[in-house]
Amino acid sequence: MGLVARLMRALTDPDFTPEDEDRHPDLSQVSDEELGSLLATAYRVDGSATHATRLVRYALEKAAADRQPRYTPDACRRMFEALAERCEKHGWADLTRGLDALERCTGPLPDVSEPACVLVGLWLEKEPVRQPYALLAVAGLAGDETLRAAVEHLARDVGPIVAEEMAVIAGLTPAERALLSEINRDHGFVDAPLAHVWRRAADSPAYVAFARRALEAAADRTDAIRTGEIPYRADKAFTDREITSLGQALRVALLRDEPWLPELLERLLPGVALAPTAAKTLPSQALLYEVVRAAQDFPTPELVTAIRTVRRTVRHAGVPKQLDKMIKKVDAALAERTDVALRLPRLGFDTASISGSVAGGVLRRTVGDYQAVVLVAETATLTWEKDGRPLRSVPAPVRRDHAALVKELRDLVKRVNAQLVTLVRALEGGFTVDAVHPYGWWRTELAGHPLARTLVRRLIWEVEVAPDEWRSVLPETDEHLPDAPHDASVRLWHPLRSEPHAVRAWRDLLTERCIRQPFKQAFREIYLLTPAEEQTRVYSNRFAAHLVHYLKMFALFRARGWGSDRLGPWDCGDDGRAERTLAAGEWRVRFFHSWADWAGDDELASTDQVRFDRRVGSAWREAPLADVPPLVFSEAMRDVDLFVGVSSIAADPDWTDGGPRRTYWERASFAELTASAEVRREALEGILPRLKIADRCSLDGRFLIVRGDLGTYKIHLGSANILMAPDDAYLCIVPARRAGDGKVFLPFEDERLSLILSKAFLLAADTKITDESILMQIKRGA
Repeated sequence: MGLVARLMRALTDPDFTPEDEDRHPDLSQVSDEELGSLLATAYRVDGSATHATRLVRYALEKAAADRQPRYTPDACRRMFEALAERCEKHGWADLTRGLDALERCTGPLPDVSEPACVLVGLWLEKEPVRQPYALLAVAGLAGDETLRAAVEHLARDVGPIVAEEMAVIAGLTPAERALLSEINRDHGFVDAPLAHVWRRAADSPAYVAFARRALEAAADRTDAIRTGEIPYRADKAFTDREITSLGQALRVALLRDEPWLPELLERLLPGVALAPTAAKTLPSQALLYEVVRAAQDFPTPELVTAIRTVRRTVRHAGVPKQLDKMIKKVDAALAERTDVALRLPRLGFDTASISGSVAGGVLRRTVGDYQAVVLVAETATLTWEKDGRPLRSVPAPVRRDHAALVKELRDLVKRVNAQLVTLVRALEGGFTVDAVHPYGWWRTELAGHPLARTLVRRLIWEVEVAPDEWRSVLPETDEHLPDAPHDASVRLWHPLRSEPHAVRAWRDLLTERCIRQPFKQAFREIYLLTPAEEQTRVYSNRFAAHLVHYLKMFALFRARGWGSDRLGPWDCGDDGRAERTLAAGEWRVRFFHSWADWAGDDELASTDQVRFDRRVGSAWREAPLADVPPLVFSEAMRDVDLFVGVSSIAADPDWTDGGPRRTYWERASFAELTASAEVRREALEGILPRLKIADRCSLDGRFLIVRGDLGTYKIHLGSANILMAPDDAYLCIVPARRAGDGKVFLPFEDERLSLILSKAFLLAADTKITDESILMQIKRGA
């Protein structure tokens, strides 16, 4: 008996005992068409089947997730019959399975009207009705009468926006209805739809037209609530189903980057977030969150700015905190969407000279005898002048007679600062897609833009001055930009693409000129594949086996745009993974970790493997590490290094637990330097000679050596923990949150580097230490 026959019998004959190899079959021997036939039978298997039968079904479904099965007309019909049977027996079934079978049918489409009619009837008995798009597609297969009944039922008591949506979808062709059903899969049956699914939906002219009408109707409704035409009721502006429909309409409009959308969102977002009264409630908190979730899928700079603006005006105490969490994911997603991320409005700003040299943006408004000046350097600031002389605060006559203008200007400053934050995140995110821009556009819209230029000038860029000949330039220090055609390519410089001597030269230049970049670029860590990772092939153990403060690491996941379920001491809460998509959604990195234990009131986790997946069609496929693009690999591992380095208990100077935890702490606190610590060491090489304690400091391997009057100290460049000479006694100093002496220039923001310098200044003047706990340790060590 062949494999397919044995599997079919295992699914249908309760008395059949599968062989061991059938319980975990090698389905690479099964064709796509045979797999489809088996799946149509497997869908009838439920919890009452034998354990062996269920194992076969799970194996088939896993194979289907990794492949695209094909279905004969007979298999299509049997799939619909299985769906009807499951729905009748268990109250639900995933309708999209039947639609997928028809889409991949290998012959003439079979007549499935009878089981389709049964399915629709059973589903319409349920409240709420799930997968409405798929239901309409199935209803169309059952005939016009069934389709009309489904539309009438789905449009009942759900609001006019959904009623129109159902009518629009009913008027589509069967193929268009089937395509739209794919975006309606986020109702607890399978994962949320992937980007390519939304692109297919965005190709339907009728649905695109509906999307605009729906969003305009939503904005009109919030306008009517604000004017009192519609009575205000907290969180009742839209029905639940309208919120889902508006979210889907918004995603299609965002994906298409519709030009009418920014102006409409300027109306809609304040309308859903701010009550027309002094109440602290919202017209629709649910729609506000749905808009932000749509922005996580397909962000635009205008929407990100609008969300940040609303976040500052909403009165509900809990909403800003929730929005802050969600915005971090939006920023990360926008950074990946480089086709729109770098778009900035000019907002009436002109270029100006700041401090006599650095060109920035300025906007001036005359108010009587005074002038308001909004200046954009690293951030935007609002100041006031009279007769060219700066004033310390808003003039009293302006505050009294022009309060609205003052508010408008302050809001403008907040808006510009929000856009600058978005721009920085987007520029940095461009590394993983190796973003390239036309040189002419870059000169006018980035390097020459009044809002962007002060950020762009402090970054290193590469211009392709001839085919495959790239010239590096730092606009802040170069009077003249390279001479290249308007269509030449320009991209951000990355140390991974440069020789070590060139990287060192840029780092020295930034330190000498005291130029702090908007994000760590010249001093950026790089991560190359190691021999050990070549051996493990599909996973890296580079950051495995660390003990970390779990809540701190979980917060870092959110801050860097990684998704992760919360772990804890509950069922299925032990093991988890954090993941992030990179390279415009083409690659995914997964960082595995486990909940470990309590440490007092703190929670500990242990770290494990890092793996990478490549997008193949509509699914993810695990990829060998050697196949991952070097920039994608380096940037992903940089994040993981950050997670471990910041949250490891080795970085906790006050750790006192014993046992295995103490053993780990002692090992990791003074271990070999990671890539981030190596960069810290190189930065110190340039910083130390400039310090007033330079004659008391030196670098030795993984330590900064500090000579005090009472003793000599070794500060580890990774953990910032301290050992005392001559016998390496541990010295515990709890951070005082003060960077160096407050005047030390750091070429990049690094809390650990600031902490190391703070400890160095303290210990270089150890005779001035007044903290008795520190003095006792020093004397005991001496």
